[in-house]
Amino acid sequence: MEATMKTQDTRKHAFSMIELVIVIVIIGIIAAIAIPRMSRGTAGAATGALQADLAVLRNAIELYTAEHDGNAPGATIVAQLTTHTNSAGTTQATKDAAHPYGPYIKAIPSLPVGTNKGHSAVTVETNAATTAPDATSMGGGEGWWYNSVLVDIRANVDGSAANQNDLGQTFNGF
Repeated sequence: MEATMKTQDTRKHAFSMIELVIVIVIIGIIAAIAIPRMSRGTAGAATGALQADLAVLRNAIELYTAEHDGNAPGATIVAQLTTHTNSAGTTQATKDAAHPYGPYIKAIPSLPVGTNKGHSAVTVETNAATTAPDATSMGGGEGWWYNSVLVDIRANVDGSAANQNDLGQTFNGF
């Protein structure tokens, strides 16, 4: 009689197969809701990283321009921002009396978004009529697009859906 009671007690404390299935279904529903929300958060973080990188680059360009009598970086923007320069913008690896300016940043950051994600090279545009990256500038895989006439730096991506955030904003429009 005592052995029978133990068996009945054990059965009362165990989960039935239907209860386990219900718990697994509930966990699946929660995961289906949570995972897309988390991925939207990472997309927003990438957009934030792009905006932060652009702020750093634009501030470096602005400081360079101020120290070089209103002359913005030119075709050698990477060297002009990451090494020492003289008042004419000629670059040199070491600082001396003739090259007292810079560096303004340690390195050009890698593009955090879009089809050229991970690339830090800069393509330089010298035509004032070209106001944004296009298919031609994207061909080399450079991460950044800089117009030395307009003194404008942007993400080197086109307006395709692959180069937009979850709000439909094109990354080269920041």
